[in-house]
Formats: sequence, structure tokens, C-alpha cells
Amino acid sequence: MEKLLGLAIIVLILNTNCSQKTKESDVPKAILETFNSNFKDAKVVSWDKEKDGGYEAEFGYNGAETSATFSADGKLMETEQEIEKSVLPSEITAYVSKNYAGKNISEVSKITTAEGTIMYEVEIDKKDLMFDEKGNFIK
Repeated sequence: MEKLLGLAIIVLILNTNCSQKTKESDVPKAILETFNSNFKDAKVVSWDKEKDGGYEAEFGYNGAETSATFSADGKLMETEQEIEKSVLPSEITAYVSKNYAGKNISEVSKITTAEGTIMYEVEIDKKDLMFDEKGNFIK
């Protein structure tokens, strides 16, 4: 019984520290306006309220899974779009081949910050690797 209670407390704590699913009707108008002006043809939008007061939208855009994060005041902070491995800079595929020989890349995303900085996120064995726009390993 004590183990079950302990597990329930851990789950409760984790849920309060993570984002929460939110109805579009509960998303502030400034965020919706920014979203709609940047992603006119978005399909099937789901919203999460972040613990910092911002919001994240997950949706289909230009045929790819996409997410965008917004500050509480409506500023677009970052966009992450799933891309094909074939469009990665060759430096990234070389790094993965050398450092993760025999492992497969399971997911690739292009991240664009509000300032226009581009990064790539590559998932290998449920581990995320980050690279800059030129393909240099970050973390």
C-alpha cells in the first residue's frame, strides 16, 4: 500500500511539472493570432499549456509533423518540423556514422528559433543529439 501511495505521489508531481493539454478556446487571443498568421494551412492543432505560462501547438504543416512554442504574450519562440534524413547536412550523417556505428536515426527535426537560428535534432535509440546549422555537434 505504501508503494502504491508513493507511486501516486510521484505521478501527481510529474503531471504538475509538465505541460497540460488545453482546448483551443482557452488559448489566449494573442497566441492564436500569432499562430494563425504564421501557419495559415495548419491541420489538426492540439495545444499544451507550458509550466512557464507559454503554449505549444502540435499540428500538420506542409505535409510534416510540426510544433511551435509561444511565450505567454504571444511571441513565436521556436518551430520544430520533422524532416527527412536525406536533407541533413552531410556533417551530421558523418558524425552519426562515426560515433553511433550500426545505429539507425529514428527521427529528424529542424528547429528554427525566433531569431532565425537553425538547429537539427536527431534521435538515435531514444537519445536526442543536437547540431547547429552547419552540422556541428552541440550536445
